[in-house]
Amino acid sequence: MPLDIVNLTSIPITLEVKKKTGRGDRITIPAHGLVEVNKPKHGFSLDSWDLNAASLEKTDASENSALLGPATHTFSLKRPLGFGAMIQMLTGPNACPWRVYKCKVGSRRTIYIVKKRDMRSFLSGLPDSMSLADVCLPGTHDTMAFYGWPISQCQASDTPLSAQLQQGIRILDIRLAVIKGRLIAYHGVYSQRSTFASILATLCTFLNSAASRRETLIVSIKQEDRGGDFSRLVREEIEQGPGGIRLWWLENRIPTLGEVRGKAIMFSRFGGNGADWPGGLEGMGIHPTTWPDSAKEGFEWWCKNTMVRTQDWYSIPSFLDIPEKTALAVEVLRPPEQAPMQVLSISFFSASSPLAVPPLVATGWGWPSVGLGVEGVNSRISRFLLTQLGKVARPAESDEEPKTPVNEPILRGWTFIDFYRLPSGSAIVPLLVECNFLGR
Repeated sequence: MPLDIVNLTSIPITLEVKKKTGRGDRITIPAHGLVEVNKPKHGFSLDSWDLNAASLEKTDASENSALLGPATHTFSLKRPLGFGAMIQMLTGPNACPWRVYKCKVGSRRTIYIVKKRDMRSFLSGLPDSMSLADVCLPGTHDTMAFYGWPISQCQASDTPLSAQLQQGIRILDIRLAVIKGRLIAYHGVYSQRSTFASILATLCTFLNSAASRRETLIVSIKQEDRGGDFSRLVREEIEQGPGGIRLWWLENRIPTLGEVRGKAIMFSRFGGNGADWPGGLEGMGIHPTTWPDSAKEGFEWWCKNTMVRTQDWYSIPSFLDIPEKTALAVEVLRPPEQAPMQVLSISFFSASSPLAVPPLVATGWGWPSVGLGVEGVNSRISRFLLTQLGKVARPAESDEEPKTPVNEPILRGWTFIDFYRLPSGSAIVPLLVECNFLGR
């Protein structure tokens, strides 16, 4: 079975695939390079690897040791236990500077080596002049929905808001209801047991931390009940919360990164006529002018001089529609060719219906790689992202140009994800983050 090894880092990496009988073949993959292994020798195994980021200069005498050399940094990785997954992330020491993925597409297997970035501060590596319409940002759909499985729960219980921020989530979908004069996180009829005040405190702590003070957060706020005081209460609790109103970007336009570092950007899916805010609708942050319910074909609206393309088809007929849902969700992230105006893309990877509950849509079930199960949206999009990122790689010992020049964008847009850490190894958030650095 053919095997491709793709190095998406800026340095050459030498890899040793260990044989079951001991040491295996050594393969050096150039920076942004691709090596094809057509006929692995007998005993070739994808279960255990040694990677090092320097030229091979000597090998330790011990049969099971890693590769050594004067400037060599070597890390041993292993494939996690699991059967039938379409994508897996090899496990290794925390100090390993790469994420390594094993991915199956058709009959081909591909190994991708991607730089491990600090998810607490990845936006600090992008220029201040970059518009937020030109970045690729991971977000969570129904950020605080930890209860009500399998209908209302959209995030795993081990990913509280503070963990989401540390793990690279930069777009939040906060849904609130008025309960006895206070704003409480809700999803439909299910209380999510968090106050808006506690959410505000977590945002302020993150944006004022040493590692993340140059980050920004886009905070979508939506009303889950019909209380008439909702808009006023949002403003008052923000004013009274940590950081106050100064923590927030409240202009109704798409800013540059430099304008909003250290701030939360209001994305107001509430507000009526804006009467409860000093600036009216122009002082409530980014404010959509339309939001049709579950429009399969997507929809467009304008935020000043920016056209916003939005894909939020969530009411899919059944889990059999996961492939079409995925295709529509990723298609909107492709940059338009020669658009006469600035374009922002927003895509929801989430879906929910009686025959397609959120956990099933996000994670799938069974053993899809052997045809016994359904691959979920998160795994499908992770494989799609790896394929797109891999287009910047040049085949080793070839004059062939990469399919995507390194200075051209691959994907961009704002994304909303359910159960973003699942299935194990999909690592959809780091791959979305990498779209900001490869293909630019």
